Amino acid sequence: MCSHCVVLAFYCLGQLCAGQSLKPQIAAPELATNNPTLTTVALEKPFCVFDSSLYPNKSYVIYLYAMKESASAISSLVTTTNSKPLNSTFQQTSGGKLGPYKAAMFNVPNCASPPKFTDVGDVNKVSDVLKQYLFRVGDDGTCLYDPNFLAVCNPPLTPDTTYRFKYVLVDSTEGIMKDQTLWSDPIKTRRAKLPLKIDTWPGRRSGGMIVITSILSVLVFLLLAGLLASVSSAVMGSEAASAETKHMSQTIQESEPRPQLSSE
Repeated sequence: MCSHCVVLAFYCLGQLCAGQSLKPQIAAPELATNNPTLTTVALEKPFCVFDSSLYPNKSYVIYLYAMKESASAISSLVTTTNSKPLNSTFQQTSGGKLGPYKAAMFNVPNCASPPKFTDVGDVNKVSDVLKQYLFRVGDDGTCLYDPNFLAVCNPPLTPDTTYRFKYVLVDSTEGIMKDQTLWSDPIKTRRAKLPLKIDTWPGRRSGGMIVITSILSVLVFLLLAGLLASVSSAVMGSEAASAETKHMSQTIQESEPRPQLSSE
């Protein structure tokens, strides 16, 4: 049943691509659950979007740019005056606050030969198939702190923050932009829940109720422990009294004089 839903979602994705969408789209729920998260956003890759701009015997790559919604419209340009794509980084733009930064670089998705839908039902292939269809922004938690990291850094996004994204087609031979999408619609990462508002299903208890429940549980445990100790003490006392009574009975019996037999 689940695999059928995923196949249906891929079909819908194909229809979307056929319509030549000009904006990065957030991944369908059937493809990426819990999306966005606190620090990531899963986007559909631009299948068939740049086909009209591709020429034979040319090499192309896709750049993905990310920018916070608060950045000004003037700073939303992703190319220089000579059509060179910007290489601005996460650090240089304060995480997209000052303007767009390059979050990813990958090959142009093959619209003519997409991943096989039949592979979705194979547990060993699902992950690879989804990676070919989707890209998760903010998925690298180590690149900012690794001095040997040389690739494009894709660090975690900021929780409860609105972002926009853009795909750019780059001629890797000439190093210039050939085409680009519009900026995506605003996409907001999730907000971290306060401890008192955490959903504690199935009890639906607040943080205060959890504390009270814990205290009551400890008190019940101590009460049961005391009760068991009292019962054990009473049993041991009863056994000791029984043993003492038995000992005294034997002592009395041994001390009583035995009747002597008379001889005729």
